[in-house]
Amino acid sequence: MIDQLTQWTRPRPTTRGYRRDALTAGLLGIGATVSAVLYARVGWYSEPAPVWLSVIAVAGMTVPLAFRRRAPELVAIVVAIAFFVVGQFSVPELLFCNITLFVAIYTIGAWGRNRRRAAITRAAIIAAMFVWVIVNLLVTVGDPGKLPDLSRAGVFSQLAALAVIQVLMNLLYFGAAYYFGNFAYAAAAEHATLEARTAELAEERERGAAQAVALDRVNIARELHDVVAHHVSVMGVQAGAARRVLQTDPAQASASLEVIEQSARSAVEELQQLLTTLRSDDSDAASQSASTRGLDQLAELVDESRAAGTPATLSVIGEPRPVTALVGFTLYRVAQEALTNTRKHAGSRATADVRLRFAPDSVELEVVDSGVGHSLAATGGLGQVGMRERVTAIGGELEIGPRSRGGYLVRTRIPLATDAAR
Repeated sequence: MIDQLTQWTRPRPTTRGYRRDALTAGLLGIGATVSAVLYARVGWYSEPAPVWLSVIAVAGMTVPLAFRRRAPELVAIVVAIAFFVVGQFSVPELLFCNITLFVAIYTIGAWGRNRRRAAITRAAIIAAMFVWVIVNLLVTVGDPGKLPDLSRAGVFSQLAALAVIQVLMNLLYFGAAYYFGNFAYAAAAEHATLEARTAELAEERERGAAQAVALDRVNIARELHDVVAHHVSVMGVQAGAARRVLQTDPAQASASLEVIEQSARSAVEELQQLLTTLRSDDSDAASQSASTRGLDQLAELVDESRAAGTPATLSVIGEPRPVTALVGFTLYRVAQEALTNTRKHAGSRATADVRLRFAPDSVELEVVDSGVGHSLAATGGLGQVGMRERVTAIGGELEIGPRSRGGYLVRTRIPLATDAAR
């Protein structure tokens, strides 16, 4: 907190704040004038100060307060001098002079921009005031004509008691002005810090919202890529096959068209599920949509690959274990993307093997084809990026690349314990 106070500088008040200072000074000036007239009427001093000096003193201790937050140190010095004139030369005003000096000293602590200068100025004013009080007390003790009704006899006489009261009263007066000024400055610094942190949090929320929107767009693009690329590649292959045998083998052409029809319906169904998820306000909508595809649908993917003209097999190794919907959906999408890439890049004579291995603490999916194995590796592609993002998001590992003996390999391993912990 100390470092914060030394590094932070309180900003200047607004124009409205300056107007309030001027209004306050004006009200205090009116009050001090009325108080001086009343004290003079009462006859508080037997020999009061002349009117011209009273006017100067009253103006000196009130008018500068209109600028108290512009130049707090200078204003406090002027007010302190006016206070001294009021007390030393019997200006008949004992009420508002104490208020104005308190406000001036308080303002240094609350609004002084240079904290070292503020502390030195207050200390100098307070020290000067105490010197004045002590000198007056010594003069009073040495002059029997002053306060003749008070006893001076004894160690703790009536005059000594009055002196102690004067000292204590001044200690409380100046101590309160000093303390509350510092307290106001510290409170303003804390408030500024909280406002800055609030602004930072608001900016962070905006950045988080923007990142969330960007992430949603990436997820949507990934889903659209997986759905469209898979089914369109199947329809493209079957359409070509149907075109080639349409005249010579109508039955085969009809079968190819049937595959195209089924793949189109599947694509529409998955797109509808995706759009339903996007429109839904349910926070579990994404997971519900994801649960519609999983390891149980791997056999359908393999059948679609065969129907599309790419021979494929599915092997399950190990004792099958239940996995979460997120793991099953991720493995399904990886297999779908790998088989789609096989049809698009491996060549017309390529075959694919899909192997699903269950280990005690993980599940592994491997898709191997016998195709060219290097064209896709050179270009990468959004499909590979999507696979890697999916697998990495749930703590898995992904290996993609051509095999040394030919063909292409996609292998992913997902720790089941990690997923359960999540």
